[in-house]
Amino acid sequence: MGRMPRDDLQADAVHGPRLDLEPLRVEHAEEMAPLLDDPQLHTFIGGRPATLDEMRDRYARLVVGRSPDGRQQWLNWVLRRRVDGRAVGTVQATVEDEAAGRFAEVAWVVAGPYQGQGYAREAAECMVRWLRDRGPVVVRAHVHPDHPASQAVARAIGLTPTTVLVDGEVRWESA
Repeated sequence: MGRMPRDDLQADAVHGPRLDLEPLRVEHAEEMAPLLDDPQLHTFIGGRPATLDEMRDRYARLVVGRSPDGRQQWLNWVLRRRVDGRAVGTVQATVEDEAAGRFAEVAWVVAGPYQGQGYAREAAECMVRWLRDRGPVVVRAHVHPDHPASQAVARAIGLTPTTVLVDGEVRWESA
């Protein structure tokens, strides 16, 4: 079981070569709901696209920045291309302090029209660098075994697969 976080983290703006990572705001739902309204995005994670109202409600919970019990810090960003200002996806980190140290579970999603252009990799690299700049952290991701694109992103951010399976997904972890 996790412990209370030792430091409060707050998602700052992060800048990559082609992307800006904007801290999530409830207002982003207006832009993100139609962008992420694609059943194919749920092929590996299950579920269905959220409605605009569901996304607003979800974002309102996320922008609080921590779980109700205070054990997890929730850091979420919208990915925006610098070239034209368009949103292309999101990244997130759930940070928790455990007896063995600080862990950050990370995830990424890029909308269908923008996939295959390296945006997930760039955003994940920027987010992990931002996390590590704030202290030592073990980074984890859970990746479906049939999703080579997400496996490539996990490898690019220095993660290796473990033998741990969680809900049918392989846990990848940094050393």
